Amino acid sequence: MRSRLSIIQQSDISFSFRLFSIILLQMQPPLFSAPASQTLTVSKLTFLIRRLLEENETLQDVWALGEISNLARPASGHVYFTLKDAGASLKSVMWKTSAARLKLTLRDGMEVEVHGKIGVYEPQGQYQLYADQIRPVGEGALYQEFMRLKAQLEAEGLFDPERKRPIPELPRRIGIVTSATGAALRDMLNTLRRRLPLVEVVLAPSPVQGSEAPSALVKAISSPILQSSDVIIIARGGGSIEDLWAFNDERVVRAVAASKAPIISGVGHETDFTLCDFAADLRAPTPTAAAELATQITTQDLAATVANLRSLTSTLTLDIISEKRSSLSSLVSQLRYLSPSRLVQSESQRVDDLSRRLSSAVFNRITLECKHIEGTCKRLEALSPLAVLARGYAVVTRQIDGVVVSRVAQANDKMNVRVSDGEFEVKKQ
Repeated sequence: MRSRLSIIQQSDISFSFRLFSIILLQMQPPLFSAPASQTLTVSKLTFLIRRLLEENETLQDVWALGEISNLARPASGHVYFTLKDAGASLKSVMWKTSAARLKLTLRDGMEVEVHGKIGVYEPQGQYQLYADQIRPVGEGALYQEFMRLKAQLEAEGLFDPERKRPIPELPRRIGIVTSATGAALRDMLNTLRRRLPLVEVVLAPSPVQGSEAPSALVKAISSPILQSSDVIIIARGGGSIEDLWAFNDERVVRAVAASKAPIISGVGHETDFTLCDFAADLRAPTPTAAAELATQITTQDLAATVANLRSLTSTLTLDIISEKRSSLSSLVSQLRYLSPSRLVQSESQRVDDLSRRLSSAVFNRITLECKHIEGTCKRLEALSPLAVLARGYAVVTRQIDGVVVSRVAQANDKMNVRVSDGEFEVKKQ
């Protein structure tokens, strides 16, 4: 027989032990047969508790009614959420195979009936509902109020992007509105001290949940000392929609929108949204992230900027010196170029050059003429009768008149014969 149970409050230890006691009475005695003085390891004790839950038929076939919050859908395909009502909460998980068959679009604030079984996640010692079916009942009352007020304020223009103001890159004073005893404040102070220790931090402490929180938050945000800050952070850690409800209060939202100083909202975790997030000038996913966004320029950035400016100054100075040296060197070169001594040196070099060229030209001309004369002599020698005589020929002339005898009929009694090395007389026979 299926039954509907109230959700188990995870933090209610006494209630949990009463539940376990009831289950123990339903189980058979042999399960805990060990002596009462026996010490069990945490793993063994957790395993026994898991057996107690998983062997109870009622808890293995149960429908639970509540409101969804902290809904998460990681890449694995599984669905994680918390099932809540006014007095308790229950961690729940739906595996990928069951989630794939789910036709319902889940969202935070939705009131649903979830079917599944109670089990224990041993690594964290946490009992949870392993869901296999989810059916809608209707949106939770808080979520309905959230959507109604969001629509109203949005229609008034409180969430318009045009109203958003830029966050100063290097604030001198940062105001913080949060609980003075919460971990969120420690995280933000550590972040601010690490990133920008020079900044002045002003804390306006306020409760961040409960009936007194809205009026206290409005008073803190509107305080003159906080409004004199360069930027204000309103923040708190994560929680259920009930825990964060003070930041959905209309008075607080309007105080955020009316702030003279820009406001960063760092309420809850990354998946949490409040109306203050929409009214603020900038939303941060966590309080730590809000402190980081408030200090966009860190001391490391400032040190790097100073180092860069110092390096740039040194570089520019050296460049100017180099440029002036180059200009001075150019002027010196111009003076040297226009110097009379340089002109005398240049002309002297030109005279030397012309002298070398003249000597070379004269030498080349004499050489050329010698070659010409030599060639002429060789040609004259080739045409000289003596050259012919040297080859064995002779010239015969008549002594009487010196006529060259070229035919026999011209011969007479006395003639001279000219050979290469002299002349002798011959007589005709």
